[in-house]
Amino acid sequence: MEKESIAVGLDIGTTKIVAMIGKKNEYGKLEILGVGKSKSLGVARGVVNNITQTIQSIQQAIAEAEADSGYKINDVVVGIAGQHIRSIQHSDYISRNNAEEVIGDADIDMLVNQVSKLAMLPGEEIIHVLPQEYKIDGESEIKEPIGMYGGRLEASFHVVVGQAASIRNVGRCIKSADLDLSGLTLEPLASADAVLSQEEKEAGVALIDIGGGTTDLAIFKDGIIRHTAVIPFGGNVITEDIKEGCSIIEKQAELLKVKFGSAWPGENKDNEIVSIPGLRGREPKEISLKNLSKIIHARVVEIIEQVFAEIKAYGHEDPRKKLIAGIVLTGGGAQLKHIKQLVEYITGMDTRIGYPNEHLAGNSDEEISSPMYATAVGLVMNSIRNNTRSAVPLVEIKNEVPKVVVSPPIIVEETVKEPEEDRRPEPIVVVEDVPKRPDTPNPGVRGGFFDKYIDRIKEFLDNAE
Repeated sequence: MEKESIAVGLDIGTTKIVAMIGKKNEYGKLEILGVGKSKSLGVARGVVNNITQTIQSIQQAIAEAEADSGYKINDVVVGIAGQHIRSIQHSDYISRNNAEEVIGDADIDMLVNQVSKLAMLPGEEIIHVLPQEYKIDGESEIKEPIGMYGGRLEASFHVVVGQAASIRNVGRCIKSADLDLSGLTLEPLASADAVLSQEEKEAGVALIDIGGGTTDLAIFKDGIIRHTAVIPFGGNVITEDIKEGCSIIEKQAELLKVKFGSAWPGENKDNEIVSIPGLRGREPKEISLKNLSKIIHARVVEIIEQVFAEIKAYGHEDPRKKLIAGIVLTGGGAQLKHIKQLVEYITGMDTRIGYPNEHLAGNSDEEISSPMYATAVGLVMNSIRNNTRSAVPLVEIKNEVPKVVVSPPIIVEETVKEPEEDRRPEPIVVVEDVPKRPDTPNPGVRGGFFDKYIDRIKEFLDNAE
């Protein structure tokens, strides 16, 4: 019997770390088997700044997901974000030796590998090389060149670049948590997989993922990724402003934002007041909800205007680049009251809140359908495309017939006494059939360059020990 493919995504965010285990059901929908969540310690604005704390948070989330699902996790697909991420547009071409042969995967891989060798700024590395449109012998607007004839194959690429040190720090945390890294994905691309429909990507849409430390943007048009950006502000700066503006502690500020916060100050009346308990016997603090909304409004406007500047930089005012499907908001920040109305007011574009429930099985927990889990759901979908068995049932490990390894005779030094040797534990038991990630990529997924990149990170981590 063929063993089912179990996928695992790990979202290392600024406020929380989420480990999610899932598989495809018989209807092609994503069935979530288990979720583990822990407070993210050691991550600031999407970048690891404390290895030890991050490892502990990852291990806690993984342990919770394993307990919830009854599966043992072996490897994970991880999301990459942070203010060090930038994207560039690049065009390149190859000349084929024989124009009479049809273009195949090998030609595309050669072109992608050529782009992956682009010279970057010191300390930067390419994370994604995403082909957009192809040209064959000057004939443009070709979306799928495989099977066609031609001598010169040209393509425009969306290249995502990040700091090598930040990426390797994430790899180090994964390895130290006794996990294998099976893939790296830019977080806005993962969120887009979870909440956007193919029709929206065709029509033109901007996905805004408002997280705790960063706000991620991904723009699609004609079904192709056109622009990505990471703004180094998120929900945490709103909480920080509330803390400073109301002279309260961070925990109270976060609670105020979630329970009573609104991005639209006109909604609250002047006499709406919430009382906050004082510290250590001090008098309670009374905070006007109108003032609270004004603080939130000011910061949200700043974030949205920065995102809108990126949308303008893409050129959405050009009729050919118009984003007909408007804006989709997701991430924890999308749950803020009246944020949809504020985004529509600032940008003049149709806006909706993106929930990852379109791809989830009908019996999924309501909490998983929240926008704050969009990235984690997208990472699980990405892991499914890798066609790996990232987790195995704990029952299967326990029931496995153990293989006893007979060790060769051990030469014992004279200082070791014989009775101590007799008290040694029973022979070593090796659990077989713990799957590893296949060395070759799934033929259906064109990932030659990216697999080599993952291997480079693994090689770096092995040599660093």
